[in-house]
Amino acid sequence: MYAIVSTGGKQYKVAKGDVIDVEKLDAAAGDKVELDVLMISDGKKVVVDSSSLASEKVTAQVVEQFKGDKQLVFKLKKRKRYHRTNGHRQNLTKLEIVSVPGGNAGKKVATTKKDEAAE
Repeated sequence: MYAIVSTGGKQYKVAKGDVIDVEKLDAAAGDKVELDVLMISDGKKVVVDSSSLASEKVTAQVVEQFKGDKQLVFKLKKRKRYHRTNGHRQNLTKLEIVSVPGGNAGKKVATTKKDEAAE
């Protein structure tokens, strides 16, 4: 059982017990946050209908707020004697996934060609 969630303009594949790093969320360590669900799969059925997934949320607990690794930014204008080096560290939030909604969230289910051939 896994879900695709959206936060910070990015999408993440999560399952119960996973620990992920996302862009900084406005929550303290120990708080619970709810993430929007874009897709749910239980291995056989895939639910992608946005109207049935609108009420579904993935619950995650904030483990810590931290800064990511330093990324170096180097600018150079060749033959002009111009070069600058800057560093950047992104603020991140570490989340632990507490619960993923069940696979029977919606009525419209996408099936693969293998599933149709097996029936």
